[in-house]
Amino acid sequence: MQQNSQNTSNGVMLNLYPDSIGKTLSDTVTMLKKEEFKDVFSLIYVLPTFFNSDLDRGFSIIDYNINKELVGPNDLIDLKKLNVKLKFDIVLNHLSVASPQFKDILKNGEDSKFKDFFINWNDFWEGNGTLNNQGVIIPKPEYLNKLFMRKSGLPILNVIFPDGSERPYWNTFYQQVTYNSVESADFSSLTALTADYVKWLVKILNEAIVLGSDFRTIDFKAFNSLKSKILHIVEKKRIYLGQMDVNAASPLVWEFYEETLNKLNGYGCNILRLDAFAYLHKQVGESNFFNKPGTWEYLDHINKIAQKNDLMLLPEIHAEYGLHLHDEVASQGYAIYDFFLPGLTIHTLENATSKALLVWIKELIDKGYKTINMLGCHDGIPVLDLKGKEVNGHYNKGLLDDVEIDAIMNTIMERGGRVKNLYDPEGNKISYYQINATFFSALGESNQKMLLARAIQMFVPGIPQVWYLDIFAGKNNYDAANNGGSAGHKEINRTTLSMDDVEMGLGTAIVKEQLELIKLRNNCEAFSGHVIINDQDDRILNIKWKNKDSEACLIADLTNYKFDIVLLENGTESKKSYFI
Repeated sequence: MQQNSQNTSNGVMLNLYPDSIGKTLSDTVTMLKKEEFKDVFSLIYVLPTFFNSDLDRGFSIIDYNINKELVGPNDLIDLKKLNVKLKFDIVLNHLSVASPQFKDILKNGEDSKFKDFFINWNDFWEGNGTLNNQGVIIPKPEYLNKLFMRKSGLPILNVIFPDGSERPYWNTFYQQVTYNSVESADFSSLTALTADYVKWLVKILNEAIVLGSDFRTIDFKAFNSLKSKILHIVEKKRIYLGQMDVNAASPLVWEFYEETLNKLNGYGCNILRLDAFAYLHKQVGESNFFNKPGTWEYLDHINKIAQKNDLMLLPEIHAEYGLHLHDEVASQGYAIYDFFLPGLTIHTLENATSKALLVWIKELIDKGYKTINMLGCHDGIPVLDLKGKEVNGHYNKGLLDDVEIDAIMNTIMERGGRVKNLYDPEGNKISYYQINATFFSALGESNQKMLLARAIQMFVPGIPQVWYLDIFAGKNNYDAANNGGSAGHKEINRTTLSMDDVEMGLGTAIVKEQLELIKLRNNCEAFSGHVIINDQDDRILNIKWKNKDSEACLIADLTNYKFDIVLLENGTESKKSYFI
């Protein structure tokens, strides 16, 4: 078996946070140095808590400097010695409220150098909507209805400027506003207030802050004439968390991208995932998601910067199969994420039929897509991606129909999964989006199904990306999901494994067998060749890879989840049957 750990087009990628194994990235390095992991992975995708961040488990970037609490000075050196190449994220659409750029706006207001680095919602929509009684422009209905919402309500976060004015800024994803408690000294400038009144005021305001109730509705009794000044003092106590959309029309944003990609190259980055890139270009009268030609122009711009830094770009895009945006991105020569494989694999195993899966695999082969695929990941199991879509009055079929997708969702929900939905501007649900569960729990916590799912992934064209928790057959973490706040549904599949958990897992058949399959895919020369599909019986999945004198074939009986791996190397054939 020929070692191929330098070949990123054939290698397997481990996916985790810096602290998914043990406490820091050095614990992951320790795990990868174990004999059981020798030659198993060629790449590692470290999620963005690698950088300084404060929300959404890393996807709210403060800056792209290394998070020294989780990443040590020798970690990157050790990974290089292991011949492991790196994949990182750049979150193109937004930065944290705590970023130096946004903090400068909050401090200096109109005088900030970065005033136009982010998108003032009212400035963007000026002349194209109506100002409501909260001082926010509501775009004209024909414009508002084109917006693609990731949360209920308008995608804005109101922030206080130094002059006391409140400004709405575009905020597509997460936000959180809290208040520090007030103290008597905060009201010292209001000399008309008596000491007893201030004592009462502090008590009643702090009670409202703790309860999260609206302190603006408080009756300030004899001092209602000072209400605006009292509320201004409270508002100065406001604390923000949020991912603020950047204004890519600003040259400063592109200077920032230039600096960031150069920095990531210095860390040893090989593949760069463009998170949320399809939301970056915004234009009045167009969708805020993948509008054209603006999105293409921005993508071309970022690609030129990437080429200067020897980075392979991976644009991340979630959209219905029937919209065929994946075709458009792939046609421009970019690698794409295979968000279709997770749902298709579950459908295949739960229904004992390979028909839908093979439709997709044949498309991958015929169109020569460059993909990175996965089963589980840091996010949910995609279901929206499998759908059909009406485009210009014509309905484009999906990879599965709505009944089949509903069946996947219902099955995973019955097994403890949580659903993530999409909303319209009024806060009404318009569509499901994904289901959050570990892949093992989504399969009913069946070792044999998990093993066959891994084998399928290893034989599908593309770079296989493997979520750390799946290797160890991780189960749904309901406590984390219940206690995780507004984004708690994602925590169901992010359980940290201790080094003892790793040692115990390495003694189990499900872990040993998965590592064997991954090592085969990472090293066998056959996977650098071409794929042959045998589709005579949809109850039998038969996928062969062939390259020169090497062959690797998966033959799976989908009725009982048993499968064989048949290898031919240098004229010698071998077969192993897998059944736990």
